[in-house]
Amino acid sequence: MALGDAILACLTERPMTGYELAKTFDNSLGFFWKADHQQIYRELTKLRDRGHIQGREVVQSGKPNKLVYTLTPEGRAALRHWAARPSVPASIKDDLLVRLYALDSVDIEPLRTDLMARLEHHRDRFARYERLLNKRFPDGTAPPADVGKLLGLRIGMSHERAVAEWCEEAIEALSALSPKAECINVVPIDGSKRENNG
Repeated sequence: MALGDAILACLTERPMTGYELAKTFDNSLGFFWKADHQQIYRELTKLRDRGHIQGREVVQSGKPNKLVYTLTPEGRAALRHWAARPSVPASIKDDLLVRLYALDSVDIEPLRTDLMARLEHHRDRFARYERLLNKRFPDGTAPPADVGKLLGLRIGMSHERAVAEWCEEAIEALSALSPKAECINVVPIDGSKRENNG
């Protein structure tokens, strides 16, 4: 997938300015496809040059004029063509997993510290997804146009929960290996007590 395809997908909802597109990435699509604001603005120029979007200048009083982008028929066709192709499963590149692979040759304490930071990161993202889900889909259902967004939130929540639970497990395992490790009671993401099988 290219950034242009993600932008075209965003513009199926409604016409947007570059700023609104960047905010959409920050608050939703960016959970699954990272792009900074400068990348988005550069890609908008490319999409306009290809004829996939058009920009309409909106005059504003007291503020600079803004460009509102909409999909063209060519852009909709390009999006449909891209969406019809098979997706490529994401690959994992994670230096933490490489360090764990070499656990017998590295210091455990920095890894435990890193895992605790990761745990908090994934708990925070889980909570953010949960808030979004409760706000946008309070009854857990979606109209046909939003089913994809609901499914995206659900896989995001499932992923963050699974990684947080793995971090909890890994922290406990490393704590058991480290004689100087201070006792850390890891509270599982679901709030229940984790059984220590060690």
